[in-house]
Amino acid sequence: MNEKPGRLWIVATPIGNLDDLSPRARAVLRDVDVIAAEDTRHSAPLLAQAGSRARMLALHEHNERDQAARIVDHLRAGENVALISDAGTPLVSDPGFRLVRAAREAGCEVSPVPGPCAAIAALSAAGLPSDRFVFEGFLPAKSSARRERLQALCAESRTLIFYESSHRIVDCLADMIVVFGADRSGVLARELTKIFETFIAAPLEAIAARVGADANQQRGEFVLLVAGAEGEAADTQLAEGRRVFGLLRAELPPARAAKLAAAITGAPRKALYGSAD
Repeated sequence: MNEKPGRLWIVATPIGNLDDLSPRARAVLRDVDVIAAEDTRHSAPLLAQAGSRARMLALHEHNERDQAARIVDHLRAGENVALISDAGTPLVSDPGFRLVRAAREAGCEVSPVPGPCAAIAALSAAGLPSDRFVFEGFLPAKSSARRERLQALCAESRTLIFYESSHRIVDCLADMIVVFGADRSGVLARELTKIFETFIAAPLEAIAARVGADANQQRGEFVLLVAGAEGEAADTQLAEGRRVFGLLRAELPPARAAKLAAAITGAPRKALYGSAD
């Protein structure tokens, strides 16, 4: 067994256009001993195109706990491993954090190979404020749970970023109109970097109307961005957060009280903790 453990590479892969695979990512995928992929059949064509002959292992949400231990064994044996997802940057709404944590706990080096990420790509071209934003990934599948989560974000002043699937996009937009209001600005980014890439920038009601009237706009993969709340709504959230923080602080340390108050009200934790001074 090698004395020095191998390295775990976190490799971003294209979200559509295969030319977005960076030379560095291509070299890493070609040189590693093992590649852990979310779906080995899905990733096989990309890896063949990259010239990789590495052994492949499946790592997904259903087997990550067990597979992480096996992959760490490969690393301890001196083998280099690359983690990839079906598309984009691993761990962003995809499995992988348990593996990264296990690798670090085992003393193995973990290095990122940056590249495509649908959320950041959409934000960069959306025309919404990008200095502060919140990434929420996929919302709950059921409407009641989805509206509850959206309600917790209603007064959030930062730009909101969501992923959504083709079979839920119409219902998701309808729920956003109910919670955020028809006039809240949004941007729907569809099929990023692919042939039918589309951006619709408009109030939520107008986005929903266009998507509802055109079956083609209901196909593919979506990033949905929503402008943050302005003025009174954001101020009300912060005021409620500070109220809850004040109650919790009487029984808990400030940091713990701020974390809980932020989770309950959606107010920024740093703003609440700062009010403890």
